[in-house]
Amino acid sequence: MSGSNSYRLRCSLPAHEMDVRGLAAAAYPDGAFVSVSRDRTARVWVPNPSENQVFTEMHCMNGHSDFVSCVCIIDPNETYPRGLIATGGHDNNICVFSLDRPDPLFTLKGHKNTVCTLSAGKFGTILSGSWDTTAKVWLGEKCMMTLQGHTAAVWAVVILPEQGLMLSGSADKTIRLWKAGRCENTYTGHEDCVRGLAVINEVAFLSCSNDASIRRWMVTGECVQVYYAHTNYIYSLAVFPNGQDFISTGEDRTLRVWRKGECSQTIRLPAQSVWCCCILPDGDIAVGASDGVIRVFTESEERVASAQDLQAFEDELSKAIIDPKTGDLGDIRIEDLPGREHLNEPGNRDGQTRLIKEGSNVEAYQWSVSDGRWVKIGDVVGGSSQQNSKRVMYEGKEYDFVFSIDVNEGGPGLKLPYNVTDDPWLTAHNFLQKNELSPMFLDQVANFIIENTKGHTLGPAPATSTDPFTGAGRYIPGSGSGDQGFAADPFTGAGRYIPESGGSTGTVSSGGADPFTGGSAYSSSSLPKATTNIFFPSTDGVMFEQANSTQILGKLRELNNTAPADRKLSDAALDCLQKLLLVVTDLKSQEQPTAEQINVLWRTSHWPEDIVFPVLDILRLAVRHPEVNAQLCGGTEGASLCNHLLGLMSPESRPANQMLALRILCNCFSGSHGRALLLGHRDTVLSRAGDLRVVSNKNIHVALATLVLNYAGRLYGQPTEIEAKAQCLSVASTALEVIHDKEAVFRLLVALGTTVAGDSTAKDLARSLGVNSQISKYVRVSDPAKVGECCRLVLDELQ
Repeated sequence: MSGSNSYRLRCSLPAHEMDVRGLAAAAYPDGAFVSVSRDRTARVWVPNPSENQVFTEMHCMNGHSDFVSCVCIIDPNETYPRGLIATGGHDNNICVFSLDRPDPLFTLKGHKNTVCTLSAGKFGTILSGSWDTTAKVWLGEKCMMTLQGHTAAVWAVVILPEQGLMLSGSADKTIRLWKAGRCENTYTGHEDCVRGLAVINEVAFLSCSNDASIRRWMVTGECVQVYYAHTNYIYSLAVFPNGQDFISTGEDRTLRVWRKGECSQTIRLPAQSVWCCCILPDGDIAVGASDGVIRVFTESEERVASAQDLQAFEDELSKAIIDPKTGDLGDIRIEDLPGREHLNEPGNRDGQTRLIKEGSNVEAYQWSVSDGRWVKIGDVVGGSSQQNSKRVMYEGKEYDFVFSIDVNEGGPGLKLPYNVTDDPWLTAHNFLQKNELSPMFLDQVANFIIENTKGHTLGPAPATSTDPFTGAGRYIPGSGSGDQGFAADPFTGAGRYIPESGGSTGTVSSGGADPFTGGSAYSSSSLPKATTNIFFPSTDGVMFEQANSTQILGKLRELNNTAPADRKLSDAALDCLQKLLLVVTDLKSQEQPTAEQINVLWRTSHWPEDIVFPVLDILRLAVRHPEVNAQLCGGTEGASLCNHLLGLMSPESRPANQMLALRILCNCFSGSHGRALLLGHRDTVLSRAGDLRVVSNKNIHVALATLVLNYAGRLYGQPTEIEAKAQCLSVASTALEVIHDKEAVFRLLVALGTTVAGDSTAKDLARSLGVNSQISKYVRVSDPAKVGECCRLVLDELQ
């Protein structure tokens, strides 16, 4: 902040025809800012060099077919040295504009409801939040990933300075922390809808809520301070460059300035809803409100408005109509109020409010520290003793009722004036038409008017009136085990059957030994240093192929003897499985698996989970065979196989079965039917597989890393599959946070390298997710040397 002076009006801009819903300081020109409005436009405002106090409209942008509700600025880059402007609206779209044309460069489509919040990050990343309960990450013209987890509208999003960390605030009262597309933490404490978020620094942020509180959080999860001063919904926050002081705006008609944790100044505005705010480069504050006006406040004496403009602002404020039911002033009994003499006593703090009785009227005054006097901020109507004696003034006319109708899923948005002599159906029709709402609400609104005016002849509607759009007088948001690992031997008893635990063969580009086959087959001395990349892109797929057929069959027969009677296999069925296993493990065999053998294998794979593992091991080997791959992975059978394996990978499943299910999925990539199946179910498979990163077992980690690698290999050379690549980056990145086994780390590094190789968009996304800083620690790994060498090559790709 520039100092400790009070903020005073710099200028008032009658900027828009309807509510100003979003503001953002622009990257260009110097001192400029952007506003968006329910009038469907976005406008760029620049300081007027001839008049120090005033801003001039430089540019107007149109692209939305409905109200525009949010805006953010994308930093300048080589292609767009002036930066870009992104806006979100009620048409469910995000429009991206440059400063040299009025129509969008491109439009981002994907949300299923209003886009109500935007935040821009490094490398052109955009984070959006919507009433459809999701947040989405965009890069260029593509959606990289969708963040799912909130149960109500996402009203606020922000990208934190640490790459890869994102926050979302929701009407479900929670805030979620996301890293590489996964929810890492959920913050609870607010008692109502979370409306705004603002970054303090790399480790702390602020949130504001409909519960009239502001909270300061550590990224680690602790709420370290709660700030109270607002008397109604708080809509927006902005932090000063010093990272300590901030501003807030809300439904109590105020802008509040916070210094050193205290509300140091309260500025009231002649508009009910102060929707948005931003801090300009010179330290001035811009706010947008429901009257369509942008007001800029300054600490600088050089930029303060003229005495005439200051008086006009004060006069406008004094004529405001205050409804105590909005929460500003509480219940009022006019007979208990003091007279004008009460204003002879100075106030105790800036922004302090006093009510006085002036004849039969109630007037509200606010103490101004900078002026040393009480400033009138409006006339109060609707006090408890006035319910039947005072009509409500709205847009210069008196009405018996002025209802607050919430169509914005939070906070009063639209006013519906009504006199008891009016026709409720005509009033409802005019209200819908004026606000461009669907005619299907006609009956709903008309019946609402009829129901809430029964027995009333004068005075505003009771506070308990039911909003026809939300079912409540005010917006009310929705209602508000460790995984078991297993030791080196995942099964019981020495010398008993154990599924193979090492990596198996896989093909990489020529030029050196196969880096996937383990230390005995890999020698770093045989590899060129840095100049030749033998690691990625790896596109042939890595399979788990080693097996001991004798031990598998022995364990199968042993467990069959103890199986429940209704699940016990006949000798013929056992013979089928034995013949199938011999066929699929003998690469020279001319025999083909029979339909009966494949059918028995499929049925037996549904054995009880405590005895099914040898059957899963046979299935792992069998899906590599073209015939089995085609039969089990094609058509409806493929979907059944995929669902069955997903069930075996559930968190409560046995670790041995989780590992074998992962290996089966990896081996499915050996055939065209399996590849098609897994690409079609990619989102679900990778999501479930990624959850297994927390299981403390290196075999599971190696299988997980291999599955990500196989997906990356299939996506290589397909720049249009950026959302799929984004998921590979996300799963690999989050897995690297908890996985320590060097072979698994190596395969994840190869997966990362394969994902970004030859794809500039994927590289930008990886950078924005912080992959560079995350993997840099592996550069120093020399045992095995392939980890450090592969890491260096991935970092080179991301330069």
